[in-house]
Amino acid sequence: MKKTINIKLAFVLLIAAVLGSCQKKLDINQNPNLPEDAVVTAELILPNALHATGVQTALGYGWLSNWMGYWSASGSFNPSTEESSYNITNTFQEGKWSGIYNTLFDLQKVDEKASAAGQTFYRAISMIMKAHLYQNLVDIYGNVIYSQAFQPTVYPTPEYDDAAKIYEDLHVKLDSAIGLMKSASVSNKAKEIDIVYGGNTTLWIKLANTIKLRLLIRASKVEANPTAELAKIKANGGVLQSGETADVNPGYRNDNNRQSPFYAVYGLLVSGEDANTFFRANAYAIDYLEGNADARLGYFFKPAKSPTSASHPYVGTVYGGEPNSAFGGDQTSNVGMGLVRSAEQPQWIVTSMESMFLQAEAILKGWDVGGPYAGNAQDAYEAAVTESFLWLQVPNAATEADDYMQNVADWASAVDDAERLELIIWQKYIALTGINPLEAWNDYRRTGFPGDVPLSINNARGNRKIPVRLLYPSIEYAVNAGNVAKQGTINTQTSTLFWDK
Repeated sequence: MKKTINIKLAFVLLIAAVLGSCQKKLDINQNPNLPEDAVVTAELILPNALHATGVQTALGYGWLSNWMGYWSASGSFNPSTEESSYNITNTFQEGKWSGIYNTLFDLQKVDEKASAAGQTFYRAISMIMKAHLYQNLVDIYGNVIYSQAFQPTVYPTPEYDDAAKIYEDLHVKLDSAIGLMKSASVSNKAKEIDIVYGGNTTLWIKLANTIKLRLLIRASKVEANPTAELAKIKANGGVLQSGETADVNPGYRNDNNRQSPFYAVYGLLVSGEDANTFFRANAYAIDYLEGNADARLGYFFKPAKSPTSASHPYVGTVYGGEPNSAFGGDQTSNVGMGLVRSAEQPQWIVTSMESMFLQAEAILKGWDVGGPYAGNAQDAYEAAVTESFLWLQVPNAATEADDYMQNVADWASAVDDAERLELIIWQKYIALTGINPLEAWNDYRRTGFPGDVPLSINNARGNRKIPVRLLYPSIEYAVNAGNVAKQGTINTQTSTLFWDK
């Protein structure tokens, strides 16, 4: 376990105000009420940038949990017509674009200031986190602003970079970050500033390798020969394993505006009342978990407070339906204790399960990324499934996972590699319930699994299916219209990303 980092959350929030409050576009605005840029150092910015990266993971993808069959609106609310009809406009989730770029701006400032001060450790961290977020952007939008970002004097209307070329350059940036991390000298102060791994350079390198592997897996249908990149991953220690989740904790506590991000929205308010009254379990997820006697059911979801049937305490709703008091907030299942443990919980960014399922898929492809399961896809798969039970803190996790795999998700039940891939993606999908719906959406677009994710029942949906991407936000059409136009006509139903072929 990483050591407790003695940094006050109030300090993190102060720096958030200093760096982020005026940064709503891809430029830098001077605010006379804020400190001069020269006095704000990399070590002042980095904790907030890491916290903000966690916030992007925690709060940005409820809509994808709905699309991917994890969650749905409680029967006490009308569903979002735009979201549940899949009739997406350029105002839908436009805060996701600005939110990620605001965090990237902070990370860019860390990179610049750490570079000027010779602080290789801080710079390497910023580069790894930037690669993580830029991949997220590409996976949502396709071509995005990359090489000309955050240079408003030189590029007042920045151009968009080709998505595939961004992927390629992220490998280069991650290689550089790994090189810096290997040479970094980590002081006691730096260990405190690093609110993810507490100065553990080995784990930072493994996180960088995990992101590299995620890039390779995502682009595996269109990239011909990943051998050189795979060799680097293996040589540099492989990917994140059990218990090595990249998560952030600047000192979250059960006070107003101090709770861990995911808990603050989906757990309990300081007063003890439910923070989340809108999102509830999707019937699809409940049916799978309950139907397979999955011990994780009570960790992904809570029993309903007032279920209509005492013999069926776990109740889900159908996505896109009209309000129905029989499936109101108290009659349906909220987010479970495996995800909302306490106000002090760390906020995950990249989980060990995600990394280990990527590893299993890589080994199935015949790729050698080193690590304890090299060459054995079955062992890697079974370790990944077990890690899900461990991460959720299911009692007797290893035994429960073994029983589950023997009865539900047995490797031997797959007769060829196509079925083994489906098994890996299916079980990765279950493991990421409510945790990382973006990765589930990415896998769904890339592989088609799970093949029976239910579509919205909203009558306005027509023949539309789950969108394959989002549109660029309205702010880009207002301030950067010429470069947006160069991206061509985009249809969220048919304009697939470069890796979705």
